[in-house]
Amino acid sequence: MLAVALSACTPDPATEAYLNGEQKAYTSADFTVVEIPAAERGEPVDFGGVTENGDDFSSDEIRGRVAVVNFWYAGCGPCRAEAKDLESVWQQHQADDVAFVGINIYDQPDQAKAFADTYGITYPSLMDADTGEAKLAFAKVTPIQAPPTTLVLDKQGRVAARIIGPIKSPSILSALVKTALEEKA
Repeated sequence: MLAVALSACTPDPATEAYLNGEQKAYTSADFTVVEIPAAERGEPVDFGGVTENGDDFSSDEIRGRVAVVNFWYAGCGPCRAEAKDLESVWQQHQADDVAFVGINIYDQPDQAKAFADTYGITYPSLMDADTGEAKLAFAKVTPIQAPPTTLVLDKQGRVAARIIGPIKSPSILSALVKTALEEKA
């Protein structure tokens, strides 16, 4: 039923409610970007799980690459609002060997696939609703507040930047990715 709701909404009620300021339960009221100097970054984050397509994933697969990790779920209006911007930055930086991984904290695979189809998301998402293991791995090194929260990992797998709330513009996330790419490994 959610798949039908996701694909049939024009305009999308959850996104509209968020954009009109009626829906604040999904995210911090404040948009915050925090860049973490290399000398102050914690340990690399080891995380993994199963994607919406049933594939096993481990952070070892992306170690050595800059990565963007986005915490989200399908019913989150701000997550819907930022989806096209996340995909845009992913498309922009694929040639730079940047990895993108979503971490879906509430949904089951069918809901995540419907969201990806509706919003044109082509990078994988870990299904973390049943275990919470990926969220817990990150919570040990950085605050993970209400979704959406987006992290940029450096090539060592350490959190280099954190965006709390929906990204305001693809250029903000792209600039954080470029900064991480320019760092010496």
